[in-house]
Amino acid sequence: MYIGVLSVLTAEAILARSPGIAIYAVLVWINFQLFVLLYEEPTLRSKFGPEYEEYRRAVPRWGVRLRSK
Repeated sequence: MYIGVLSVLTAEAILARSPGIAIYAVLVWINFQLFVLLYEEPTLRSKFGPEYEEYRRAVPRWGVRLRSK
């Protein structure tokens, strides 16, 4: 959901050639990042414990993880 919102805002900034929307997108990303780091992840960690830690290691936070072979 977070990535979808940021994708739409980024596309709008590009299509409208709007620095204002681009700045807004960056501010939204900062707020999402802070929310995830300060509330969402600690809450999930306390609720699910080791299972969440295993999930977190396997799944990247914001996108694809490039792995070397």
